[in-house]
Amino acid sequence: MHRPPTTDTPALQDGQRIAITQQIPQRQRVWTIRTEGIVLDIAQRPTGAWYTHARGGKLWLDRLTLKKDDGEEVVCILDQYSHVEILREAAAEDDASPDADDDGPAAPDA
Repeated sequence: MHRPPTTDTPALQDGQRIAITQQIPQRQRVWTIRTEGIVLDIAQRPTGAWYTHARGGKLWLDRLTLKKDDGEEVVCILDQYSHVEILREAAAEDDASPDADDDGPAAPDA
């Protein structure tokens, strides 16, 4: 994890399962998008846009990279319309290992 985001988000760590609800305001309605996945990375990164009086003369955005259940990786730009909900804390390394009771695949019948 790099620099913490500037938006009002909970402390995020790689490996956490989260849901992001983002809203896009329009003239007479609001589009709402919800994305769930595992946090791969969260960082502030510059855009290609020039922005006066900003660090390095660039506009910096909070970018959150998620891995969805189908394997797709999504980069979300966090802003004031983003709501982040932690669904599950990061899994410990012990949880990632296969169960000790599992003997593997069954032997083929002879």
